[in-house]
Amino acid sequence: MSKKMDWKQFLINYGIICVLGILVIYTGIMRPKFFTLRNLESIALNVAPRFIIAVGVSGCLITKGTDLSAGRAVGLAACVAGTLLQKADYSGRFELTKNLPAFGAWWVLVVLLISMVICAIFGLINGIVISYLNVPAFIGTLGMQLMVYGICLVYTDATPIGGYRNDYTFVATGSFLGIPFLFWIALVVGLIMWFLYNMTPHGKYMYAIGGNEQAAEVSGVNVKKTKIIIYVMAGVLYALAGFLLGAKAGGTSVNMGQGYELEAIAACTIGGVSVNGGIGRVSGVLIGVLVFELLKSAMQFLGIETNYQYIVQGIVIIVSIALDIRKYIAKK
Repeated sequence: MSKKMDWKQFLINYGIICVLGILVIYTGIMRPKFFTLRNLESIALNVAPRFIIAVGVSGCLITKGTDLSAGRAVGLAACVAGTLLQKADYSGRFELTKNLPAFGAWWVLVVLLISMVICAIFGLINGIVISYLNVPAFIGTLGMQLMVYGICLVYTDATPIGGYRNDYTFVATGSFLGIPFLFWIALVVGLIMWFLYNMTPHGKYMYAIGGNEQAAEVSGVNVKKTKIIIYVMAGVLYALAGFLLGAKAGGTSVNMGQGYELEAIAACTIGGVSVNGGIGRVSGVLIGVLVFELLKSAMQFLGIETNYQYIVQGIVIIVSIALDIRKYIAKK
């Protein structure tokens, strides 16, 4: 009887990873090019910015919240960076910034900081609305999602943006020691967030709030402040991801980042971050993002139409969250 229960628990915890793993192996057998170095490098480059987004979302989930504005914040950051980092001689320069002088390479870093500040402000608003106005995170961040999208539409007039400077696109195309910058940036972000989650009072407070918010408050944790910090940090990470995605794509539009928040939530739950709060690791987030990206790549190699890919991704999101809730119910 206990052996059956062990298998049942194993399937609840790792069932979706096993199924997706079988799909990946099957794809590798049917399409030998799937496991080529070139394709694996492409997957890794896709994982890097999405991991940064998912790590930002993970803090919200661990405190029993969520952030549905993540994807639109990514898109806004990409659009802001794109409009400020176009070539001086590009014929389709953005109207509001076409008279900017041709600054040096340092301007790329300044634009990144500008994007981070803008997204951090929206994260601050999210944190205040959730912490002080007691608006459920789902509703508060859904409203912010629409606001950010609207602001991005007003700012860009829904015009596609391109013609980026070489020193901007080099952030995504360049490498160090033969390893792409995107990988190094994601690695640094992962190490910093691991340190924050495991080695600082902030991390302890975050897990305490997710475990039992009332008990955490009674024990002296500043719940409101901690939540605000989490959403501000998430905003900064979304800005970084949007900046990198824009450089990688070589162009952007208001639709950049659309739906990324759902992918991030799914990746987090696949990787062991509980939507019921109090549980989650940075390493698990990385595994979840990698599994999700392998799924998308496998479907492309198997020739599955894009429309059906969305259906499969939706099923994975629903199943991963349902299994997470199932684990929570089993513990009660």
